Amino acid sequence: MLSRVLSYFSKKNLVGLDIGSGAIKLVQFNQTKRGYLLQKFGVLPIDPELIVDGAVMDASQVVSAIRELFAQQSVRTKNVALSVSGHSVIVKKISLPLMTEEELQESIKWEAEQFIPFDINDVNIDFHILPTPDAQREEGQMPVLLVAVKKDKLTEYMNLVIEAGLNPVIGDVDSFALENTYLLNYDVNGGETVALVNIGASVMNISILKGGVFSFTRDISTGGKQYNEALQREVDLSFDQAERAKRAEAIEGVDTHQVNDIIQRLNSELVAEVLRSFDYFKTTSPNETIDRILISGGSSKLPELMTLISERIEIPTERVNPFSRVEIPPDQFDMDMINEMAPQAAVAVGLALRRPGDRWYE
Repeated sequence: MLSRVLSYFSKKNLVGLDIGSGAIKLVQFNQTKRGYLLQKFGVLPIDPELIVDGAVMDASQVVSAIRELFAQQSVRTKNVALSVSGHSVIVKKISLPLMTEEELQESIKWEAEQFIPFDINDVNIDFHILPTPDAQREEGQMPVLLVAVKKDKLTEYMNLVIEAGLNPVIGDVDSFALENTYLLNYDVNGGETVALVNIGASVMNISILKGGVFSFTRDISTGGKQYNEALQREVDLSFDQAERAKRAEAIEGVDTHQVNDIIQRLNSELVAEVLRSFDYFKTTSPNETIDRILISGGSSKLPELMTLISERIEIPTERVNPFSRVEIPPDQFDMDMINEMAPQAAVAVGLALRRPGDRWYE
């Protein structure tokens, strides 16, 4: 997001740095003539109290975790791309009178005031003019993707990176990073509508693409932490025990049936949120049908969740492999670890594809 505001020109590859509330992930590629070669990949779990609902509770410990992860992976590159999501991010597809990009650049702040529920002086704004259908063009209108991020949210995450001794070169939005990952790893069918559902520790990102072009996005404050909290509260487990239980590990002295009932209940609530998002998308695009769901995120591995999504929503569902079209040197990486951690890498992979000087939606 907003890379034209934050980026400077450099030919060096960036490190995609995904600072989540459950773990910090990094990915670095080397672009070759054959495609992308994985250079660095690492995941470091962090204490669940360090980042709560997207707010940084203990900046010094998060900074230490970022430094530790870079040291673990022997990353020398200092330039990073990072992203934000949640209630501080507004992404809207709007319709505006036909104008040039230069004209819109001059008027975007005024146009945005009609659609942004924040003080316009408290946000960073960017936009992208989407392909305009003939019918809309005849009416003198054009579709525009409007993005606004609260300045304090972006600054908070940038400061973490700076204090870790790194350079925040590009800022992005999680949902756009996910789209980058999708476009790298999948062939785009112009007639296909795909829903990308990224289920993290505390936020679920839903992004819908038609023929590889943005149609809809929504961030929902739900994820794997809700499972931990319910298991801790209702079964009296520690956080670590709850983490193991939600992964279907047996815990001595704990009623497995009770744990399963809680997980199934929360799975149903999460699927209901996905359905509500899809229903809202259909109100804005009544002629569109979602053809496929691709899920990612650490919490996408919760037992039976993917099957439940497919059965309840009745749409083919599969898990994203963000490295499926990436060359991975087998002598440099533990492939079992790659396969296990891949669902958590979707945002970081999309960020690592950025280059200084990019527009945020390219």
